[in-house]
Amino acid sequence: MTIKNKLRAGFGFLFLLAFVCSGLSIYYLNRLSDDSSLILKDNHETIVYMRNIGVVIDENSGELNTTQIKTIESNLVKQEHNITEPGEQQATDSLRSKYEQLKLLNNSPARLISLRAEIRKFLYKIMKLNMDAEEHKNVVAKATAANATLLVGIIASFLFLVAFTFIINFPGYVADPIKELTERIKEISNRNYHQQLDFKSNDEFGELAQAFNTMTFKLDEYEHSNLASIMFEKKRIETIINSMHDAIIGLDERSLIIFVNEVACSLIGLPAEKLTGKYAPDIALENDLLRNLLVNDQHKMKIFADNRESYFSKEILSVTSEDRIIGKVIILKNITEFQQLDEAKTNFIATISHELKTPISSIKMSLKLLEDDRIGQVNTEQRQLLGNIDDDTRRLLQITGELLDMAQVETGKLNLNFGSTHPQNIVDYAVKAVKFTAEQKQVTISVSYEENLPEVRADLDKTTWVLINLLSNAIKYSHERSSVDLVVKRGKGSDVEFSVTDHGQGIEAKYLPRIFERYFKVPGSKAEQTGTGLGLAIAKDFIEAQSGKINVESDLGGGSRFYFTLKKVA
Repeated sequence: MTIKNKLRAGFGFLFLLAFVCSGLSIYYLNRLSDDSSLILKDNHETIVYMRNIGVVIDENSGELNTTQIKTIESNLVKQEHNITEPGEQQATDSLRSKYEQLKLLNNSPARLISLRAEIRKFLYKIMKLNMDAEEHKNVVAKATAANATLLVGIIASFLFLVAFTFIINFPGYVADPIKELTERIKEISNRNYHQQLDFKSNDEFGELAQAFNTMTFKLDEYEHSNLASIMFEKKRIETIINSMHDAIIGLDERSLIIFVNEVACSLIGLPAEKLTGKYAPDIALENDLLRNLLVNDQHKMKIFADNRESYFSKEILSVTSEDRIIGKVIILKNITEFQQLDEAKTNFIATISHELKTPISSIKMSLKLLEDDRIGQVNTEQRQLLGNIDDDTRRLLQITGELLDMAQVETGKLNLNFGSTHPQNIVDYAVKAVKFTAEQKQVTISVSYEENLPEVRADLDKTTWVLINLLSNAIKYSHERSSVDLVVKRGKGSDVEFSVTDHGQGIEAKYLPRIFERYFKVPGSKAEQTGTGLGLAIAKDFIEAQSGKINVESDLGGGSRFYFTLKKVA
């Protein structure tokens, strides 16, 4: 039987008992009501009728008057219609006979007294019959009430016992299996699959126990069947991680170290058993390297390893599951060899650039002398060749200057001469420097200032170089007879923003993140528009060295806006 049917049967039985108890109560109450009604209707009313007749008979000993006759007649008629007890009919008939004789009798006082006495005798007889009946019926009513009380009490007690037993046992019948099931589920959540339910019933709880036992059996079977392969994969992954030359540290979502390879142990200076399973921030309190790995956002780190300074790049990989981060992996790649090559490249570029500046300067001086008529006259073709040489030497000088600036940035030897200056001074120097180039391309430079601009703290030469570079690029990528907008205004907080906007072809969105990378050139640019790819990279280094920010906004076909910020003087 199912639980639903058991509940229906149990509540139905309780309802039936309550219905029987209520039915018996109503039955006996009706019987008591009927007995009481009979006493009132059959006996009490007869006594009242006889008493009324007796009162009239006892009023005088003479003849009856009209009012007395009407009173006796009405009560006697009612009595004749209310005959209920054995012998009452004969007595009533005799009373009617004596009453009729009394009405017809005249001028016989002795006979009147006799008739009145006989009438009283029959009145008393009828009254006694009804009084005896009242007493008998009262005894019957009491017996009925006693029987009803006993029977209803027995049934009510039985109903109470059944209901009490139902209240005590039924909650346990439902709650105990659920409680046991909850405990077993908690054990399963702890990967303890050796759990069984034993519900000896053929209802839904029995089916639930069978399904639960099947589930735990399958889970246990799956756990043991996959444990060997999982352990093999774990060993294989650990072997791969330990064979790598990069330092690898794995953390879970609670920052507990779950694995660390030998290279990482060597760098941190602690064995794996003192790291695995430990809370990383606790170890970082006494280990500088681990603290830098967890806190420092720098991607390039210098670490003393193998008795020498080594360079590492840090990479953090997030481990996700269903769009939720459940851990991270820190990878330290040894880039010492590449760093040394980069430093050698930087030194080489710096040396070559420095050495090239002297002969290029000599060439420019020689060009100036050749252009002087005192040295000698040159024809038109020769003057054109001298112009070409002058352009090439100027371009070479610009390239060597950018290479030297880049070398200073890379070696950390960038010298900044900070001072206070008004933004207008920076703008004026830059606009004058590019005025000739703009006029050649017929590009108008529109300058606008916000009122009451504060002075900025900056290196005037290097900031002017940055603005000249941005203006030159804007002119280079602008169409002929177009305009370049140079706007200086207050930025966020204590910053002053310089922005240069052109109306050229713009830059595709996919190239914007790389626009400030060294040697990067936007694909598709014309030959006369491309440079070394160092200008914007140097500009970024110059601005950030002054605690400023530089960025770009561009729409393909809608031009570009380059802007940078400088701090105002406190």
